[in-house]
This record gives sequence, structure tokens and C-alpha cells, in this order.
Amino acid sequence: MIQKLNEVEKKYEALSEELMKPEITGDQEQYKKLMREYKVLTPIIEKFREYKTAVANVEQARELLESKPDDDMKELCEAEIEENLPLIDSTLEELKILLLPRDPNDDNNVIIEIRGGAGGEEAALFSYVLYRMYNMYAD
Repeated sequence: MIQKLNEVEKKYEALSEELMKPEITGDQEQYKKLMREYKVLTPIIEKFREYKTAVANVEQARELLESKPDDDMKELCEAEIEENLPLIDSTLEELKILLLPRDPNDDNNVIIEIRGGAGGEEAALFSYVLYRMYNMYAD
């Protein structure tokens, strides 16, 4: 999984460089396509970088513990390790979820027609409540 995330990070960096080129910004269709892909990869990369930072902090604290520090430094290193180990586990779980394949219909718009059927005013009120629910969910 880490290898795949490293590949995704390289792709993200390449997309970032590609988006800065003037010929890409001039071609709106190409630019929109690349920006969509960039937008999809951004949360994955942010979480992966958070994971890498936590792993680096744990490794650094363990190296300091191996150098036999004084009691205060030892306590700080142990606290750093205790703080980052749960973070590593939680970010790995979140990364697994983020790496699941996306539904191709996620980016499509939806048109919903809501009508108050037979029932008069109560049906119209229910239709309004239903409309508000969908509207709030969409926001």
C-alpha cells in the first residue's frame, strides 16, 4: 500500500508541474481534466503526508531513545511515540478508505422533481420539507 501511495504522490507532483505550464492553462478542456484529477488526489496526498510525518516523528524519537538520553528527554521521546502511534493507525485506516475506487457518477449533476401529490396542503408541506432535506444534503 505504501508503494502505491508513493506512486500516487509522484503522479500528484507531476500533475502539479503540468498544471503550471502555460500551454495547459491555455487549453481549457485539458486544464479542467487535469484539475479534476488533481482535486481527487489532493485529500489522499494530504493524508499520506500526515502519515509520513507521524512515522518520521516516531523513528526520530526511537533514535533519540537509543542514544540513552537523560530522564527528561526520555520522557519526551516516549510521549512523542505514544502520541504518534495511534495517529499512524488512524491515518492508515483513512488512507485505505481514500484509496477505494471512485464511482464514475460522483461528479455528475442530478435533477430531482418533487411534487405535492393528492393530499392538498399537507402534501405540499411534505414536498417542501423533502426539498429542503435534499437541498441541505447537497450543500
